[in-house]
Amino acid sequence: MPINFENTQDWHNFDRNHLWHPYTSMRDALPTYPVKRADGVRITLADEQETELVDGMSSWWTAIHGYNHPQLNAAAAQQLSKMSHVMFGGFAHEPASKLGAQLVELTPDDLQYVFFADSGSVSVEVALKMAIQFWHAKGETERSLFLTPRGGYHGDPFACMSVSDPDNGMHHLFSSVLKKQVFVERPSVEYHEPWDVSALDDIEQNVAEHRSQLAGVICEPILQGTGGMRFYHPEYLRGIRSICDREGLLLIVDEIATGFGRTGKLFACEHAEVTPDIMCVGKALTGGMMTLAATLTTDKVVDVIDAGSNPTFMHGPTFMANPLACAVASASIDLLVASDWPTEVKRIEQKLHDGLSGLVNHPEVFDVRVLGAVGVVETNEAVDLEDAQRIFVDSGVWIRPFGRLIYIMPPYVISNDDIDLLVNAIKRVLDEAAR
Repeated sequence: MPINFENTQDWHNFDRNHLWHPYTSMRDALPTYPVKRADGVRITLADEQETELVDGMSSWWTAIHGYNHPQLNAAAAQQLSKMSHVMFGGFAHEPASKLGAQLVELTPDDLQYVFFADSGSVSVEVALKMAIQFWHAKGETERSLFLTPRGGYHGDPFACMSVSDPDNGMHHLFSSVLKKQVFVERPSVEYHEPWDVSALDDIEQNVAEHRSQLAGVICEPILQGTGGMRFYHPEYLRGIRSICDREGLLLIVDEIATGFGRTGKLFACEHAEVTPDIMCVGKALTGGMMTLAATLTTDKVVDVIDAGSNPTFMHGPTFMANPLACAVASASIDLLVASDWPTEVKRIEQKLHDGLSGLVNHPEVFDVRVLGAVGVVETNEAVDLEDAQRIFVDSGVWIRPFGRLIYIMPPYVISNDDIDLLVNAIKRVLDEAAR
């Protein structure tokens, strides 16, 4: 028998008692705020006042066009009238072909092959398996390790956890069962600092030490996300590409958070003019409408795998290339390409820089940094999430801190006035903490 909740309190109570939210306790859960709808850059709460919050998170990097966008809604409705899903094993469909063609056209030239996945973390799993199978096909089965910088984050499944920072507090509980990868120092030269070639020394040393065991290098290009929200120098990524070329290693770039314009380039690897061997995209791929991701690769990888003793790539998600998600993603890319997104991202960058730079001397602040449509305030101590969330909502904004990081990545359609609201709310949280 279906359950009908009589009011918001009923379903919100069920949520509190039965639904496990991300990165939180079940028995001692952090407060949640019931949502009624979302439009543009505003999320409306299901409270008596129908409180409106300016969204500073783009729902974790995804809603680059804002919410309830008519072009994305129309694409979903049109596709629903045809088919919402059909298995990709043995079938093909136009939404997947169109989206694949768009991705091949937009990404660096050598990336010609697209493997669709359910989510960003699955696309990373696909990339890692692809690299390992590449070496198996070459007969070098001992190559199963990945070199990766500390401070990275690549998702929560086990293989993804194994290449994410081992000490940042998210995955250390599982360290005893994770594959031991090769970690190097965090990128030491920030984006706007003068380049120092010695920043690559630790990579060189570890490559030399583990040369025969390495399948490749995986990194987030230019911006390390959840592992620390740090922006590093493009020469660091260019240096990694050079080392991989010299050693014959595969370079995997995780563009799940950085893709589709967030850092000021369509893809962050363009800051370094680097083409990876394998690229993962997700999050903003569908404009925040639903989950979808993709792993792209080159002739080199495909040719080697196809020439191996087992030419079948061993992965196949049930909802791979879901037609509904592909149609929406295709519409989202059309919308992005037709817009003047570089100007909008540059405007947001300047507004965030102007607004946040004044906080650098705040007694609660360790550092402030901005790149593209991403603003970060790193605090001296971990933020009290419950108190901060309450103050943000009271200030009419939605920002979700993590650890010592108060970070924002608003939709590209946000107004200057709404950016000011976000910045002022951050200042209010810092002022309250300083009391």
